[in-house]
Amino acid sequence: MSMTKEELKLRTKKYALANARLVLSLPYNIVNKNYADQLNRSASSTGANYRAACRAKSKNDFINKLKIVEEELDETLFFLELLVELNPELNEKIDVIYKEGNELLSIIVASLNTLRGN
Repeated sequence: MSMTKEELKLRTKKYALANARLVLSLPYNIVNKNYADQLNRSASSTGANYRAACRAKSKNDFINKLKIVEEELDETLFFLELLVELNPELNEKIDVIYKEGNELLSIIVASLNTLRGN
């Protein structure tokens, strides 16, 4: 099943919001605060950069912007991994968000491979 650009825009927006809600639910401490800030930035950047990719001026521009989306998703997954280690009581909640991020990352990587002719 392939997704349209509009469907993927919506999905990346929902992903950013899910991460933001997670951030709001975290117990406050200096480590959670720092990791949550990074998580919030990379998750929201995923959606923002995908929107930018949809406005690319050329195939190469689209590929370059999608590579940024890939990096932001990978960074988001990293901070989710750190947060679940530090907040094991939130494992189930974080796992759902992590799985969605991993699915989005797979979609982006597959798209990049197709665009590159791999």
